[in-house]
Amino acid sequence: MSRSLEKIGQQLVSAVVVMFGLYVVAKVYMAGQFILALICLAVLAFGVFVYTSSRAYPYRYLFPGLMATLVFVIFPIVYTFAISFTNYSSRNLLTFERATEYFLGQTYMVEGGQSYAFTLHRDGHAFRVRLEDEQGDVFVSPPLALYKGPIIVEANAPVAGDAPLAEPVDTKVLISYLPNLKLVSFQLPNGHLLSVTGLRQYGAVSKLYKANADGSLTNQQDNSVLTPNMKTGYFETSSGEQLTPGYTTQVGWSQYTKIFSDASFSQPFFRIFVWTVTFAGLTVLFAFSVGIVLAVLMEWEALRGRAFYQTMFFIPYTVPAFISILIFKGLFNQNTGEINQILEMLFGLHPSWFSTPILAKSMLLIVNTWLGFPYMMVVSMGLIKAIPSDLYEASAIAGAGPFTNFFKITLPLIAKPLMPLLISSFAFNFNNVMLIILLTGGRPDFLDTKVPAGSTDLLVSFTYRIAFEDSGANFGLAAAISTVLFLMVTVLSLINMRLTKVNAQEAR
Repeated sequence: MSRSLEKIGQQLVSAVVVMFGLYVVAKVYMAGQFILALICLAVLAFGVFVYTSSRAYPYRYLFPGLMATLVFVIFPIVYTFAISFTNYSSRNLLTFERATEYFLGQTYMVEGGQSYAFTLHRDGHAFRVRLEDEQGDVFVSPPLALYKGPIIVEANAPVAGDAPLAEPVDTKVLISYLPNLKLVSFQLPNGHLLSVTGLRQYGAVSKLYKANADGSLTNQQDNSVLTPNMKTGYFETSSGEQLTPGYTTQVGWSQYTKIFSDASFSQPFFRIFVWTVTFAGLTVLFAFSVGIVLAVLMEWEALRGRAFYQTMFFIPYTVPAFISILIFKGLFNQNTGEINQILEMLFGLHPSWFSTPILAKSMLLIVNTWLGFPYMMVVSMGLIKAIPSDLYEASAIAGAGPFTNFFKITLPLIAKPLMPLLISSFAFNFNNVMLIILLTGGRPDFLDTKVPAGSTDLLVSFTYRIAFEDSGANFGLAAAISTVLFLMVTVLSLINMRLTKVNAQEAR
């Protein structure tokens, strides 16, 4: 009995989940996202198959992880790659259809057209608008819900038996609803179209553009023609002037060719690429060097208080990185920072850490080394403990000193196991955007580039600035650079996996 009830409960839960999934699919489809709705339907069907078929029983435990990977990993990668083939930007946000609707929705005041004074009246939870022209003719709208989008409604003359209107709202209320009233146009019985032209005035307007069969738009004021340019994503006049808003269109590989062929982008890109590789490489080198030296010192048996020193050296790793970065930003402050105060007191120096490129880069390396050496120290200490003590005893009998032991025994034996970790650290610092944004913001900026780019920018922060700080917010170009970065990191990850596999085989 209990098993049957449990089975019924499972079936009810499954039915509810399926119904909810179909509801989501329907909503996505109604929003105009046909492909996304089809994908959601396929995922739902696959889920139903996995949890109802005995043949797919093993996949019941893998399904949640697979779906999470699909949503949070695969989909962003594919979506970013797709955007890189478009001109998507802050100036080209709309679809072609939405951009066309925007132009077709524009109006102009009819020359010599009549104006109408209006008042706004409450009608329950809705509002009614009363229009009156200069001759005293009155027109009243039906009840309106002003929170809705652009609409055109008919306004007719009141007839006997109509309920009287409530008192007009005061000016304060009228001003608060004016943005909503601007979305409401009234069609009078004589065919005139009225739109808001002032705080208490409607005026006769006409559509500025009319659509043509070939997709172009004709200006009804001066008969000029706007032609859609599917390469640039703008409606253009006969003289080539581009009118905003633009629309999103496919541009092929042009974003990628722009990175490497357009001097305004390729010049800062390659300079930043060189610095990115240098920054990641030097960070790994410095952090590893400091970490391994401290690890060797911590293994020195004659050193007293080793536990205390180990704890103190590991503290930088336990503090959240963004807190440490902000603290260092204050310490390196040119005017009030403690570092400059000490340097000025001892040596008479007053470095401009944030405005001099070489000093800003040095500051980044210092801070990132501070953040990275504790982990390298701890890992190195573990590897050093695994080295047989017989090797050091034999070295001592041969009369070797500590430097010989370090370079002939310690370093060679831990370098190979550490190689995958060093490559992972290189890949992480290759995309270390948090350090750049919080400490320097990529500045000082280059003075010879058109795009926002600075001396301390990494490729990832350069991408961020193109996407969110550039006046055009070029998301398509940023997506192309992100794709290039993704391929670079993928190569590093494959190398890392290969070295890890080789090390594991040798360990056996």
